[in-house]
Amino acid sequence: LPTSPTPCHAKTNVMFLKTHKTASSTMLNIMFRFAERYNLTVALPAGQLFHLGYPTTFMAHFVEDFKTIGQNYNIMCNHLRFNPSEVQKVMAPNTFYFSILRNPIPLLESSYIYYKNDVPAFRSSKDVNEYLASPTKYYLPADHRQNIYARNIMWFDFGYDNNAEDDTKYTQAVLEEIEQNFHLILIADYFDESMILLKHTLCWDLDDVIYFKLNSRSQDTVQTLTPESEERIKAWCSLDWKLYLHFNQSFWRRIEQTIGLEVLEKEVDHLRTRQKELMETCLLEQEAVGNGHIRNKALQPYQSGAANILGYNLKQDLDNRTLRTCQKMVIPELQYTSYLYAVQHPHKKRKQLGLPLLWTRHQGR
Repeated sequence: LPTSPTPCHAKTNVMFLKTHKTASSTMLNIMFRFAERYNLTVALPAGQLFHLGYPTTFMAHFVEDFKTIGQNYNIMCNHLRFNPSEVQKVMAPNTFYFSILRNPIPLLESSYIYYKNDVPAFRSSKDVNEYLASPTKYYLPADHRQNIYARNIMWFDFGYDNNAEDDTKYTQAVLEEIEQNFHLILIADYFDESMILLKHTLCWDLDDVIYFKLNSRSQDTVQTLTPESEERIKAWCSLDWKLYLHFNQSFWRRIEQTIGLEVLEKEVDHLRTRQKELMETCLLEQEAVGNGHIRNKALQPYQSGAANILGYNLKQDLDNRTLRTCQKMVIPELQYTSYLYAVQHPHKKRKQLGLPLLWTRHQGR
């Protein structure tokens, strides 16, 4: 007799390593909404912080209430520098670990604009092409802690030395270690395909992976890389380049082995149709708008460097339930972290944003 496929159960213990400038703010929003939907406990940064000790290597005590909650957190997804033994103290043994990577070429240009004012190597160069023409002129070893965004940032986020020698034996060992520590690595350049693969792997619903793009910037702040600069990035960020090539291959292999390209294409279409429906329901302009055009200051994303970080305006006449759904789709990362912190830790001092509150804690979920 033909057997019907075993129904799977949604995985609810999930650790997402949030890497920098890789669509990870959008991913964080997906994780937070999932946590709320299933009433899960999120491992949030302690005190007034919005990241889990980054760029310091992660320690379990960076998580709020770790001493009392112990290993009973379900979701972990705020920025941290990966440290498997410490993360394992916080997350249950059956936790699913995943992360996301992005092509280092657009990644470095994005970092350059976003961190222009904070990173010495970027600050002292005129533009991204000038920086890449001779990176060692601007990237001084003495500033290596402040310069992490200027070279092999993904390698650093995974817990490794971003200035290490690109030695074949070493890089191979690191790639194998990452494969052992993580069940899945997604690719930001194929974000919709990544969401479908994630949905299948975690047994989540389509609505669990629907998203509006968050923390993206306006096109006019994108600098055009010369072909020479693109090649130089591959050499200057060669550890990230190897990381990306390796996991881009395994990503597509995984899709072919599990979903197949035909089903993938159909499901990506469903995802985009559903996303379009939600945008039509929620958004005034049907798209993201520049920082100066965001009407509700509580929905203003954090602005950084020379980037103009986009946000959204919601329609005015939404019923309460729709409004809550829409608000959660567009709420920026810092505001959402602050809100969840107030819900999970009502007796602690709320994280200060210096922005008007979208919700009070008494409104609950």
